[in-house]
Amino acid sequence: MKQDSDYAIEYVERILAPVRQIRSQYRKILRAEEIGTVSRVDRGTVSVTGLPNVRLDELIEFPHSLYGLAFNLDRDELGVILLDQSDELESGDDALRTYRQCDVPVGVELLGRVIDPLGRPKDRQGPLHASLRRPVESPAPPIISRAPVTVPLLTGLKVVDALIPIGRGQRELILGDRQTGKTSLAIDTITNQRGKNIICIYCAIAQRASSVANVIERLERNRAIDYSVVLVAEGDSPPGLQFIAPYAATAIGEYFMEQGRDVLIVYDDLTAHARAYRELSLLLRRPPGREAYPGDIFFVHSRLLERSTHLREELGGGSMTALPIAETEAQNVSAYIPTNLISITDGQVYLAPDLHQKGILPAVDVGKSVSRVGGKTQLPAYRRVAGDLRLYYSQFGELEAFSRFSTRLDEESRRTLDRGRRVREILKQPEESPLTVTQQIISLLAVTLGVFDKVELEKIAVLEPLLHDLVSRQLPDICLGIERGDELTSADWEILTSTIHRSVPGELITP
Repeated sequence: MKQDSDYAIEYVERILAPVRQIRSQYRKILRAEEIGTVSRVDRGTVSVTGLPNVRLDELIEFPHSLYGLAFNLDRDELGVILLDQSDELESGDDALRTYRQCDVPVGVELLGRVIDPLGRPKDRQGPLHASLRRPVESPAPPIISRAPVTVPLLTGLKVVDALIPIGRGQRELILGDRQTGKTSLAIDTITNQRGKNIICIYCAIAQRASSVANVIERLERNRAIDYSVVLVAEGDSPPGLQFIAPYAATAIGEYFMEQGRDVLIVYDDLTAHARAYRELSLLLRRPPGREAYPGDIFFVHSRLLERSTHLREELGGGSMTALPIAETEAQNVSAYIPTNLISITDGQVYLAPDLHQKGILPAVDVGKSVSRVGGKTQLPAYRRVAGDLRLYYSQFGELEAFSRFSTRLDEESRRTLDRGRRVREILKQPEESPLTVTQQIISLLAVTLGVFDKVELEKIAVLEPLLHDLVSRQLPDICLGIERGDELTSADWEILTSTIHRSVPGELITP
């Protein structure tokens, strides 16, 4: 039964309810009176006077339902970066304070959708019905909230999973010149997550509309769009929208991570993001530094990538793996933005243009690529098979370059070159053809055992899928153990190696 005090509380609440409603409406009226004036309009930025109480990163509303973000808080005026085109804005227009931090819708309703950084649909599938929103800027999880990276994130690419492994919660930079396959590598990684209960987010920054359309078409063709969110700020978008795009994508990923889910997020690319920030900073008269970038460009990217991590079990155990993409010019890895990103991330996958021109795809330069975390998450079968493969492959590259200057090589060097060419051939992989763990282990084990040594190079591509099929059918239990990440016994390895030797068709072996 209710006590007298409970009835008293209910009575007071009924009395105060209309008072609170009136006070809320009164506050809205007072807030609506905070209106400033546009004093100057530039390409992508405006200056506003008369709003002395605005906070940093607060949304400002302009006529025609245009929005901007408070970016510079100067003594006499406010520097605002526009999130919409500025064609309709003029000096003297009103600028309304919204009391809102820039946010983006989050939730499962975004899966399968294409949106802009403000959450507006771009896929003609109707409005979004997400009920939750999240600020695009938020602090990175503290160290005490983070757990070690222990689970691999498989890309389906032999050269990455075996030699440059990535773990869930890691930040691995994809680096290379233009047209070397950076986006393709990232999209193949997304398509390989089908059936693995991983949410994928693709963030396109200042990309051509045709390039974005190709990415979406690939995701749809491989049925990857169902577990993915595509966030787009195209090349003709305002620089302010390009600037907040990766932060908005990260906010969407953080929501799923805090729900205990695993998330993969691709930023394509952060070099264009840095250029957008440089443009905004110069328009707002911020002091330029090296290559005209402002001094805080490192902080701009570090506060973004630090939000990707693996949370502790008591916080849900979710993870967010970041694959930022950066573009180099003439293979200059030591340029300003690439070196900034290399120092922030946990390793890099470098794609070399000369390998791409030779048709060695994916064009990963193993010597310049590294993973500082993923090796600890690698499945036992990879460690057994690919332990010395990275060193061997790097030595082969040096020997091959040296052999061009001499026609007389000793027999040992010739054998090393022949084996190295077959290793390189087995690491080739066409786009949109991810392999399972078992298939990769069979290929890598076959080449390390020398099974392909008597097979012509052009026949290896024919033999490889046949080998996968034969071994998988003959040893289903061992293959299942490899997929689960079990430690195989010595007897299992002996059975596997002998089966691989017996499975090579005689007609493909060169006498």
